Amino acid sequence: MQGVPAQFVHARDAAEFRQPPHRAGVELYRAHIVRHAFEPHTHEAFGLGAIESGVERFRYRGSDHLAPPDSLVLMNPDVLHTGRAETEGGWRYRMIYVEPEVVEAVTGEAGWWFDDAVRHDPVRARRITERLDALWSASEPLAFDSQLFALLMEFRDHARMPRPLRGEAASRFDPVVDYLRAHLAERVTLEELAAVAGLSPFHFLRRFRAQYHVTPQQMLMALRLYQAKRLLADGAPLASIAADTGLTDQAHLTRAFSRRYGITPARYQKQVRR
Repeated sequence: MQGVPAQFVHARDAAEFRQPPHRAGVELYRAHIVRHAFEPHTHEAFGLGAIESGVERFRYRGSDHLAPPDSLVLMNPDVLHTGRAETEGGWRYRMIYVEPEVVEAVTGEAGWWFDDAVRHDPVRARRITERLDALWSASEPLAFDSQLFALLMEFRDHARMPRPLRGEAASRFDPVVDYLRAHLAERVTLEELAAVAGLSPFHFLRRFRAQYHVTPQQMLMALRLYQAKRLLADGAPLASIAADTGLTDQAHLTRAFSRRYGITPARYQKQVRR
């Protein structure tokens, strides 16, 4: 597309996705990132993985975190985060994104939650890297599901069960996030969102920022791009996805998607629909 790069600016930056056709709610990801800086984005899934080399710096739940080699990355669903290299040569890592319903179905346990975004656990991190590699190359559904179970069991020791109760502030803003999801294609105003929360506009803005560590606009863009991922996986055309998610046009979709996920929407769609 004219004016929009088809790949990362830095030649060594690379990212790849895969979705198993038989197991909805699971997405595999592997990447080596040197220069790209990921803007705030979200996954409605647990983000679980391991750092193979280099160090990642990311912002998560209002704090900066460093993930060195042989460390685990443990992200809870619906939490916006960023990502960039802390070391000159970037960082190489593998992740799996698993929706909470899948975690419960596979493990038989509900309410997983991770208190720490990073855990240094060299032996387990190497085992997890091997299991993620096996999942990526698994060609038979039974082999994939067996490895998926084994992988989740590797993370189980780090999970708190059940998930801690949500506070009053979080509950107040749940309807706001639901409202954003229901109005992705619209020009939402601060007054509309404040009315949903029952607060004055700028009081709402301050409280929302304190709760999620992002502005409502950043949350809206993260939700738009996550919905775009889903529509891409379903095979929808890019132009219609841009319209359905409230983005200006296909070029806007491509720029915004690439900044958050490190890959163009066209390439992502090609990878997950092989």
